[in-house]
Amino acid sequence: MSLGLEPPQLLQKCLFYAGRKFDFEVNRLRLPNKVEGQWECIRHPGGAMAVPITSDGQLVLVRQYRFAVRGRLLEFPAGTIETGEDAFTTIQREIEEETGYSAKDWTNLGKFPLAPGYSDEFIFAFLAKGLEQLEVAPEQDDDEDIEVVLMTPEEFEKAIHSGVGVDAKSIAGYFLAKPFLDQK
Repeated sequence: MSLGLEPPQLLQKCLFYAGRKFDFEVNRLRLPNKVEGQWECIRHPGGAMAVPITSDGQLVLVRQYRFAVRGRLLEFPAGTIETGEDAFTTIQREIEEETGYSAKDWTNLGKFPLAPGYSDEFIFAFLAKGLEQLEVAPEQDDDEDIEVVLMTPEEFEKAIHSGVGVDAKSIAGYFLAKPFLDQK
């Protein structure tokens, strides 16, 4: 199913904040159903994520500190699409930076909106196989506090259901990848 575009009519635009990773707008709009009102929106360039799996069936995840939730979340490697990059270039860079692995085999799993109630961000998801550990792991970005974690798919599903703290994009990405993981 594709998204049918029905853009609202922009009546007034106000950029409240222009940030490093995203902008925050408050706009007066007329929706397709003719309702008028004020809506806040985070404008984001989009992101890319990978579901990396080793040759022995282990998922490669990161446990990353996230200040907004004041704790560490279990996530698949991901990153913001930088100016001039496409999603595939982004995730090739991010998987190496965050996990110390590169991948030879990639499957495009599609894209999905992350939080359409307040953001226009789409995440592009990929399955990464044929992993090779880099001889020298790249340095992490200054704002990242990351630990690499290997789990079986069964362990990851238990983590999801136990409320351990798995982010939504990783849950969605995993279930997009799951049919490919189950193939022998």
